[in-house]
Amino acid sequence: MTIVLIIIGVVILLGLIFILVRNSIIGSRNRVDESWSGIDVQLKRRHDLVPNLVETVKGYAQHERETFEKVTQARAAAMQAQGPAEASQAEGLLSQALGGLRVVAEQYPELRATENFQQLSRNLSELEDEIQASRRIYNSNVQAYNTKIQIFPNSVVAGTGGFTAREFFEVEDAAEREPVSVSFTQPPPAPAQ
Repeated sequence: MTIVLIIIGVVILLGLIFILVRNSIIGSRNRVDESWSGIDVQLKRRHDLVPNLVETVKGYAQHERETFEKVTQARAAAMQAQGPAEASQAEGLLSQALGGLRVVAEQYPELRATENFQQLSRNLSELEDEIQASRRIYNSNVQAYNTKIQIFPNSVVAGTGGFTAREFFEVEDAAEREPVSVSFTQPPPAPAQ
C-alpha cells in the first residue's frame, strides 16, 4: 500500500512538473509571437511611409524613374515577406533602395528644404530606430525561447509538444550591417576602400 502511494505521488509530481514546464514554454513562445507582431507593426508603418516619400521626391526629380521603381518594387517585396528570414532579406533590400532615393534627394537642395520632406525624413528615421528596438526585443525573446526548449527536461516536453526553434530577425549580409543613414541633409558617406 505504501509503495502504491509513493508511485502515485511520483506520477502526480511528474505530471505537475510536465504541466509547469509546458506552460512556461507556451508563455515564452507567446512572448516571441507578441514581439514579432511589434516588428510587424513598425515594418507596416515604414511601408506606409515609403510611397509618400517617393511621391515627394518624384515631384522634384521626375527623371529618376529607375530609382522610384526600385523603391516601389522593394517595398512590395517587403510587404509580402513572410517570417523573420524572408522579412530580414526584403527589408535589407528596401533599405538599400531608400539609400538610392536619398542620393537622388541630395541632388535637389530645394527638395531637402521643404517642410513635408523634412517631416517624412524625420518620421523615417524614427521608424528605423523603432524597428531596431523591436528587433532587439524580438531576438531576445527568441533566444530565451530557443534556450528554454533545448535544455533538459524542457527539451523532452518541447519534443512531445511539437515546440520548435524560432528564427532570429537578422540582417543577411555584411554590407547591410552598416547603419542605414536616412538623413537627407548630409551628403552620402564615401564608399569604403
